[in-house]
Amino acid sequence: MLPTLVLVGRPNVGKSTLFNRLTKTRAALVADFPGLTRDRHFGRGRVGDRPFLVVDTGGFEPVAKDGIMHEMAKQTRQAIAESDAVIFLVDGRNGLAPQDRTIAELLRRSGRPVVIAVNKAEGLVPERAAGEFYELGLGEPYPISSAHGDNVNSLVELVLGELPVSAPEPESATGPGETVKVAIIGRPNVGKSTLVNTLLGEERVIAFDQPGTTRDSIYLDFEREGKRYTLIDTAGVRRRGKVIEAIEKFSVIKTLQAIEDANVVVLLIDAQSDVMEQDAHLAGFILEAGRALVVAVNKWDGIRTDRREEIKRELDRKLGFLAFARQHFISARAGTGVAGLLRSVDAAYAAAMAKLPTPKLTRMLMAAVERQQPPRAGMGRPKLRYAHQGGQNPPLIIIHGSALAHIPASYRRYLEHFFTEAFQLRGTPLRIQFKTGANPYADAPTRRPGR
Repeated sequence: MLPTLVLVGRPNVGKSTLFNRLTKTRAALVADFPGLTRDRHFGRGRVGDRPFLVVDTGGFEPVAKDGIMHEMAKQTRQAIAESDAVIFLVDGRNGLAPQDRTIAELLRRSGRPVVIAVNKAEGLVPERAAGEFYELGLGEPYPISSAHGDNVNSLVELVLGELPVSAPEPESATGPGETVKVAIIGRPNVGKSTLVNTLLGEERVIAFDQPGTTRDSIYLDFEREGKRYTLIDTAGVRRRGKVIEAIEKFSVIKTLQAIEDANVVVLLIDAQSDVMEQDAHLAGFILEAGRALVVAVNKWDGIRTDRREEIKRELDRKLGFLAFARQHFISARAGTGVAGLLRSVDAAYAAAMAKLPTPKLTRMLMAAVERQQPPRAGMGRPKLRYAHQGGQNPPLIIIHGSALAHIPASYRRYLEHFFTEAFQLRGTPLRIQFKTGANPYADAPTRRPGR
């Protein structure tokens, strides 16, 4: 197992900036707002030949008794309990705060190795920046700058030097490079974090009855039946006109990036409210991104039997363009119906990554044309000659022929449906690209009669 380093500190001391520096990513949302991070972020870092896991936590309020700050504190305490060492960040420019003393006392009782990192120390005399933090009684404070990288590697080397060298991690049954990224997408308060916790079997992200609890996209690795997954818990996306706060705008951007980054998207819909226009907008963005899709209707256990049929009809009417996606009716809180969700994710991923041999594609193309020819364009009819695969995730089929620019959208949809059924590509959109062959006589000189 790799050593786990947890970043702890009060709000706005630079934990997420340090996390991004250590993981060499921009995975954690960073802005000049206190309390921006709420859930635990997990990432991998390396200093020299020593790899490690690093965990970013929300601003720590140990004395919080209820509300979202209490839930954040529970997440931080859990991270400390699972850590091998703690990096306690304090603010070298604002100096020692009463809250730092409370956190220091809790860390002392945890029994974990702790190193104090005095952040934002760039341009300051090191001794002056670190001096007042000696009274926390946790050893020598270490001045750093997470924004500029000053002394960050030395800090991590110091922490890792106190920990035993770990054995190499065993290979997963799926082999390298086969982790399936699954993004959970939906409007605020539809139960995305609850579903993530249910799939993981533990409370890894904050699930709180308040819209907008999740602000960032949280990447969580887990393994089931020898298959590796990365679940991406995302912020709820409201209608554009209602997105006002700067933090929420950042969150929406991170959610849309998560869709692009995912292999499969689970679109979560609240059964206790009507299928909203925003659900259709999100579905359209997923479709435009070409991502494999599973639709999950949550809170199904609280719906009357007579109302269930109405909801299914409403889904067919408003989201009919997602007919290729499997639907699941679940309760994320109770866990009912969730078991089949990952099976559909696996099937959608397999369809998105399917390899379609050229001979079989061409035979299916001929069968489709034989069943229904493309409509005439003027005096002639487009000729579809052969097809081959041009890409995966989503599958792209390139069809060659002549006069293909005249094929209408309705016939394209017919071919998409035909190929989806022929190759059993349920769960992924399929794209078709037409490529008209060049006319070899287009540039030949025109001959006059009698010559």
